[in-house]
Amino acid sequence: QVQLVESGGGLVQAEGSLRLSCAASGSIFSFNAMGWYRQAPGKQRELVAGIRGGGLTKYTDSVKGRFTIARDGTKNTVYLQMNSLKPEDTAVYYCNAPIRGDWGPGLYWGQGTQVTVTS
Repeated sequence: QVQLVESGGGLVQAEGSLRLSCAASGSIFSFNAMGWYRQAPGKQRELVAGIRGGGLTKYTDSVKGRFTIARDGTKNTVYLQMNSLKPEDTAVYYCNAPIRGDWGPGLYWGQGTQVTVTS
């Protein structure tokens, strides 16, 4: 059974930083693409960032230049470094795999980790 386990969320002031981690376990093969989605209250879940095995990345416009996604293929782990956080980044962040070819969500979700940014 595949599990995605997230860590690293929390409460931070605006302009602060957080680093999210997501480790995949139970998989007999490495996911080619992994990523992070987020869902704020009253809003739809959206792709924040995704990364493919070749290093190709995608970011939603609002986080470009502030967030960086990276992965450790040997550990089947993906990270999201979030800098210059803004109150509008407040949401529950979910790890997802395997990200589809159109950057849509795959079958597996993490439990979610809350990120709260105060002004």
